[in-house]
Amino acid sequence: MKVAVVGTGYVGLVTGTCFAEFGFEVTCIDKDQSKIDNLHKGIIPIYEPGLDRLVEANQDKKRLFFKTDLKEAVKEADVIFIAVGTPSDSKTGRADMQYVHAVAKEVAINLKGYTVIVTKSTVPVGTVRVMTKLIAEANPKADFDVVSNPEFLREGSAIEDFMRPNRIVIGCDSERAEATMRELYRPLYLLETPMLFTDPESSELIKYAANAFLATKIAFINEMADLCEACGADVQSISKGMGLDHRIGSKFLHAGPGYGGSCFPKDTLALLQTGKDFKAEPSIVTAVVEANKARKNAMASKIIAACGGVVEGKKIGILGLTFKPNTDDMRDSPSLDIIPALQHAGAILVAFDPQGHKEAKEHFTNLDYADDAYGVMEEADALVIITEWNEFRALDLAKVKNLLKTPTIIDLRNIYPLSEIEKQGLTYHSIGRASITQPSLKVVKHA
Repeated sequence: MKVAVVGTGYVGLVTGTCFAEFGFEVTCIDKDQSKIDNLHKGIIPIYEPGLDRLVEANQDKKRLFFKTDLKEAVKEADVIFIAVGTPSDSKTGRADMQYVHAVAKEVAINLKGYTVIVTKSTVPVGTVRVMTKLIAEANPKADFDVVSNPEFLREGSAIEDFMRPNRIVIGCDSERAEATMRELYRPLYLLETPMLFTDPESSELIKYAANAFLATKIAFINEMADLCEACGADVQSISKGMGLDHRIGSKFLHAGPGYGGSCFPKDTLALLQTGKDFKAEPSIVTAVVEANKARKNAMASKIIAACGGVVEGKKIGILGLTFKPNTDDMRDSPSLDIIPALQHAGAILVAFDPQGHKEAKEHFTNLDYADDAYGVMEEADALVIITEWNEFRALDLAKVKNLLKTPTIIDLRNIYPLSEIEKQGLTYHSIGRASITQPSLKVVKHA
């Protein structure tokens, strides 16, 4: 079986590479010649742990190919994945489908023999029906089926998620298409991976519903963190107590500065638009979107308050710029709201992120960058942790104290135990927990 993947972004590149690792012959297609040239050289356009090694190994084994010629790849393919971008419309939040539709039409005129066309991009309900019509109109003689197969890849863990998924969701109406997709995912049968076959509309909605629910858990625990700060409770105990209930689970119950990334912000907005289209607006999701927006805006105020209410002329060290660890993705990262707000208040900022500097320079001005974590601390009035990279979890706190002009840490990810901080004589502000203030070193509640 030969596979073609149109689009070499995050989803397309991971999908194509992992299918090649399964043993299929895969051709990844992109119109960007420079990106294809770099992939031939082993230069990966995204940061995803382990992906570079898989790309190199499968190119060496002649199972993974990168081309700009869609026509040739489509004619030879048994299955074609469409994995191009569906960005949010800045005004409505609706998923922009122009790239998906353009690829569908281009694929249509080059089809040869029975082909299964798969939407791997996150697409609104009804996309399979629309694409089926577009392809049939562009090529009335084409023998094809369109299938929905949403991705559930976490950035930073995408290879593991593809190779050992919680489930595979496939939406189709054709027995022939179902048989093809079963054969494609046969390597996962040994792992007894649950495979859900359903109608296309349900498959398309599952992805949005899943991401909206996870975003809801994040927004909920963040509001509980605010309540904890007001009443003296500890949000980490709350999270643990909730998570031990098997009906709830512990995942996504970690308080922080709000969700970001390529999925949750975009997919919650798209789900709201779908609700409006069908006159069934999900009010809970509306509240989640608003709560997350307010959460990000509130974080700069929290930092300013921890610095005595004024940051003008003060140097603040920033650890972490990406929306989560193990990625270089800055999309909707909390740092995009926090840093401009601090700069507007007059702060002088120095930042470090293990992978985010290149992308950050596209978003920020007047931001200095350090070569390592300790570089942001020298003579700084405060240290702010925005992203919980592993290398920030075991900093030499005595060294941190000596480097800082004012020994103050604002930890927006709760990565340090209060007892460890208290031993070092640091002023420490975290999320939904007690603060530690100096010089008394006594644990006190937020005002």
